[in-house]
Amino acid sequence: MVSNHCSRFVMRRRLASAFFLCGLFLPACTMQNEEVLPRNQSLPLFNPHVADFVCETEASKVPPIDVQAEDWFLEARALEDPEIFVEDRDYKKIVDLTRQAAQRLHWKAMLNLASLYVEGRDPLHGNEEAVQLVEKAMRLGIPAAYDWMGTYYANSTGVNGDITRAYAFWQKAAQMGNPQAMAFLGEKLTAGKDHPGIDMWDNIPVATKMLECAVAQGYGPAAYDLYYLYAAPRTADGTIIGDHRTPETKDRALKILHEGVRLGCAQCARDLSIEFSQPFNLSDMLVPFIDKARGERYAVLNRELGFNPNARFPNLDKVLPLPPADLPPWNGDRDTLLHAAKGVRPPPAVPQPGAAALLQSPYFLAAGYALRPAGWHSDAPAAPFSAYWQPAGLRSRHGLHCSSATACRIGCARYNFRTIHRYSFSKGLHAPDSRFAAGLAGV
Repeated sequence: MVSNHCSRFVMRRRLASAFFLCGLFLPACTMQNEEVLPRNQSLPLFNPHVADFVCETEASKVPPIDVQAEDWFLEARALEDPEIFVEDRDYKKIVDLTRQAAQRLHWKAMLNLASLYVEGRDPLHGNEEAVQLVEKAMRLGIPAAYDWMGTYYANSTGVNGDITRAYAFWQKAAQMGNPQAMAFLGEKLTAGKDHPGIDMWDNIPVATKMLECAVAQGYGPAAYDLYYLYAAPRTADGTIIGDHRTPETKDRALKILHEGVRLGCAQCARDLSIEFSQPFNLSDMLVPFIDKARGERYAVLNRELGFNPNARFPNLDKVLPLPPADLPPWNGDRDTLLHAAKGVRPPPAVPQPGAAALLQSPYFLAAGYALRPAGWHSDAPAAPFSAYWQPAGLRSRHGLHCSSATACRIGCARYNFRTIHRYSFSKGLHAPDSRFAAGLAGV
C-alpha cells in the first residue's frame, strides 16, 4: 500500500516538472507540432561553382491534369488572347474559370491564378493568397512553383525580399527540372571577359548543360544564350578559345538560333533577320550568305513574337528552312506565312444561303451549289436504278432537319480556337532580365 502511494507521488512530480518545463519553453513545445511553411523551408545556398548538373524534365514531375480542368483552363486562356485589348477582357470570368481549374489541382491554373491575384484581377485576393497558392503547388512537387517562389522573394511579393533565398529557390527549381529556372541560372553562369557582371559567375560547362536542358524541354529563350556559347567556344572560366569563329561553330550556332525561333524566341528571330539581311560584320557572318528573302521572313516571325510571346512555329522548316535548302514560294502575305509556320488553318468562310435554300427553310444550300432549273419532271413511283433521283413524296432518311453535328460539317460558323497556355509566362516573369524589373511592381 505504501509502495503504491510512493509510485503515484513520483509520477505526479514528473508530470508537474514536465508541465513546468513546457511552460518555460512553450515556443519550442508548440513548434514541434507545427508544419514549416514551404515559403520558409530551409534550402542549400546557391552554388554557382557546382561541378556538374543533371538534366531533369519538369513533365516527369508534375501531376496529371484533369480533362474538365483543362477545358476551363484553355477557355480562360482564350479570353486573355493578345488580340483582345486588356480593357476589353472579362477578367472576372477569367479568374473564375482559372480558379475552377485550380481547385481540381490543375498545376498551371494554380500558378496562373496566383499571378492574377498579384495583378489585382480579383479584389478579394492579393499577394498573401498568391503565395499560399504557390505553396500548395510546392507541396504537390511542382518544379515551377519553386521557381515562382524564388521570383516572389526577388520582388518582395507577399514575402520579405531576400535575394539569397530567391537564388536558393531557383536552384531547387532547376534541379527539379524547371526550364525557366535553368535558363535564368544558366545565363548567370556565362561570365567571361566579354560578359562580366556583378551577378555573374564563370561555370561554362554547367551553364551549357542547363541551357541545353531548357531548350530540350521546349523553352525557346534559352537558345539565345546557348547560341553565344556555341558560336565562340570557351574554357570553363569563360575565356574564348581562338580568335575567330569557325565554320563548324557558326553552323552549330545558326541551328540553335533557328530552333529557338521554332520554340518562340523573339531575340533569335531578330538576330537571324539581321544576319541574313544586313550583318554587322561581312567578314565574320554567322550565315553562309546574305539572303534578304530569308531575312524578311524571320522579321515577320520576330514581329509576331513581339506581339504574342506565346506563339510557336512547329512547321518552321516547311516555310523557312535553313540553307542550303531552297525557300518555298510565299505570296508575301503576313498571315499566310504565320498560319503555315504555326500549322493552323483559318476558319472557313461562312457560306451564304442561296435562293433555293430560302424557299425551303428546313434545308440549307450554299449559293454556289444552287441547282439550275431544267424544266424536267417525272411522276414515276421509283427510280430506274439506285441513286438516280429521290421519288416525289418520300422523306429523306435523315429527316427534315439536320442535326447540329451535320450542320457543323456542312459549314456552320464554328471554330475550335487553339491557344497557348498563359502559364508560358506571357507576363514576363521568366524573361532573364525581368525578375528584377521595377516595372513589374511585385509580379
